[in-house]
Amino acid sequence: MADKAIAAAGPDVRARRKKEGQFTLVMKRLSKNKVAMAGLVIILLLFLAALLAPVIMPYGYEEMDMLNRFAPPSLKHLCGTDEMGRDIFSRLLYGARASLELGFLATIFSTAVGMLIGSIVGYFGGIVDTTVMRLVDILQAIPGVLLAIAISACLGSGFFNTILALSIGGIPMTVRLLRGSIMGVRKMEYLEAAQTINCSVPRLIMKHILPNSISPIIVSVTMGIGNTILMAASLSYIGLGVQPPTPEWGAMLSGARTYMRDYPHMVLFPGLAIALVVLSLNMLGDGLRDALDPKLKQ
Repeated sequence: MADKAIAAAGPDVRARRKKEGQFTLVMKRLSKNKVAMAGLVIILLLFLAALLAPVIMPYGYEEMDMLNRFAPPSLKHLCGTDEMGRDIFSRLLYGARASLELGFLATIFSTAVGMLIGSIVGYFGGIVDTTVMRLVDILQAIPGVLLAIAISACLGSGFFNTILALSIGGIPMTVRLLRGSIMGVRKMEYLEAAQTINCSVPRLIMKHILPNSISPIIVSVTMGIGNTILMAASLSYIGLGVQPPTPEWGAMLSGARTYMRDYPHMVLFPGLAIALVVLSLNMLGDGLRDALDPKLKQ
């Protein structure tokens, strides 16, 4: 009876039910991947810690205690203190906000722009495709870190300038991925049927092409966030990213490099934080890739 009701409800309802079924199937596959779920749990815990940082951090991130400079890890200071007597654990918690915001916002911005360009060149092809892809080749030939450093040096340091510098380098990969995926589906029969009923190009791309081409982008975004966080830390390490007094994991590493030999805890904990978030994002990205793999649908 339920199947007959769905069949009688029309093509829109059937398509919606099909998408819901595919989403449920992907989530079931993902939930069976213990490594991916571990990565997801770590990411959620880091987000929760960053969100609640003002509540749970034991000291203010700017609070200085010159009598306890370079204190080693203890019950009073779980990760020790830095050269100004500031609690490293509190600065790690608050610094997670800047690092995660930089990684996610820069990746979302570059993905949005890349999807817009990739949709256009993938659908129209021809001279538009040739021209845009040659420009993408030129941009992609420049190493991402070098490009981010050059843009950040031109624009100056700061949170929003860092986001822009990190975003531009991620656009070419998204354009290339989405273009290749769209070229594989643009000659499908359901697109020809949509064109015969005078479906507009924006609707055709948004409703029919992107939903069937976006799987590689989801995996790329998940793994790209970790890479962007690493690049953000690199910019802050050389003084081109987030500026003091705002704590950021890369800036904390930069400030601690002078004292690395005598007080290794100042470098250890920010480095572990960066490694943990990048590792967990890669674990989640691998799980999503396996869950979205068409070969596993058999």
